[in-house]
Amino acid sequence: MDKLSFISLWDAYGGLLTAVQREITDLYFNKDLTVSEIAEQKGISRQAVSDCLKICKNQLEEYEEKLHVVKRLREVSHEISFMVSDAAVWAENFKSAHPEYGKEISELQNIFIK
Repeated sequence: MDKLSFISLWDAYGGLLTAVQREITDLYFNKDLTVSEIAEQKGISRQAVSDCLKICKNQLEEYEEKLHVVKRLREVSHEISFMVSDAAVWAENFKSAHPEYGKEISELQNIFIK
């Protein structure tokens, strides 16, 4: 699993990990500390950190296999992107057909850009 995939899973399911698991995974994936640096900071072995990371990865993957939250979020995000694109095209066509509403449509288009 690549780092970006893990972070997506961690964002969705990180709250289901224990406090220690969250801290170790946060230090590794979000703060970019090495296994050795985490082990030193936490006063545990490098093997314990590695084991924790492996267990957490497996847990998060299992949650996604069962719940599909990240998959659904991606699908919804994709759908919203298409809707915004369609609305932007509509606004441009409406603006061309009805120049008297140019100011209002421009304001609407600025909302799409944000």
